[in-house]
Amino acid sequence: MKFIDEAIITVQSGDGGKGCLSFRREKFIPRGGPDGGDGGKGGDIILSTTSRKRTLYQFRFQRHFKAKNGEHGQGKKKTGKNGLNLTIELPPGTLVIDADTGHLIKDLVDTDETFVILKGGRGGQGNTRFKTSTHRTPRFAQPGEPGETITLKLELKLLADVGIIGLPNAGKSTLIAAISSARPKIANYPFTTLTPSLGVVQTDWAEPFVVADIPGLIKGAHQGTGLGIKFLRHIERTRILVHLIDVSSIDPDDPLHEYHTINQELVMYDEKLVQKPQIVVLNKLDLPGVRKAAEIFQSAIKDKEVLFISALTGQGLEQLKSQIVQLLDSNDE
Repeated sequence: MKFIDEAIITVQSGDGGKGCLSFRREKFIPRGGPDGGDGGKGGDIILSTTSRKRTLYQFRFQRHFKAKNGEHGQGKKKTGKNGLNLTIELPPGTLVIDADTGHLIKDLVDTDETFVILKGGRGGQGNTRFKTSTHRTPRFAQPGEPGETITLKLELKLLADVGIIGLPNAGKSTLIAAISSARPKIANYPFTTLTPSLGVVQTDWAEPFVVADIPGLIKGAHQGTGLGIKFLRHIERTRILVHLIDVSSIDPDDPLHEYHTINQELVMYDEKLVQKPQIVVLNKLDLPGVRKAAEIFQSAIKDKEVLFISALTGQGLEQLKSQIVQLLDSNDE
């Protein structure tokens, strides 16, 4: 299934049914009087989150949604049936935005959350409702109220405890595959991963946590360069970040260049992102001749502890998971 994290849809609630204009006509009952029933209410449009949905893929094929209209009233004071509500299922983490104004209507974060986005039109009253002591034969009934229509922009922001960030080819996909059940595409060229990957990490000593591999971050990502602008929003939901750096690409003359490049993109997109707790990790320690570069990087960064790992061989992964759990626990306090 293709990963889709944006969609534009138009939704319309149901129209209310017409009230009935009717008079009682039965043998031996003269002047039976009005007996028109009310129209039924139109169906509502309801948004509901479910864990069964992980993307907005369904909206590639259907973009218009309309609830059922209420049925018209009938004689003998019969009320028309209410129109069926229409429930649209969304993945947790979906922002619901008015596409015309840009106004945020609802942030659907939790699973099994429901929200009535549009109310159905009220059913019209039948002529029975208008009978009075001075007006015994009302010859009019109300039309039903029309439903409402709105165009929505849906934006999905993944919900994860940990976001793995870094330049292309830093080994993010290899790492998430090594520590979780996720199986992203892995290859030795940049932009192998074109969609975010989610994985659940199980440990023997702590609660499971969810990690997300955030692809496509390069210099200029906040302006649309590469794929970054498409996926930077997914970092907003994460609680902590794992900043992964390919140790073999470190320049001894400017060892923090890649580290600062990614953090600068976070700042330019949203200053709050760079304020999230970060674990700095040097990857690919299994490659020959990289130990010196790792030491230079550690000396240059000074104020941060750096973890050395090899996602390919598993070196340092238990320590990384332990540090992630500690940081998540400290953020809960």
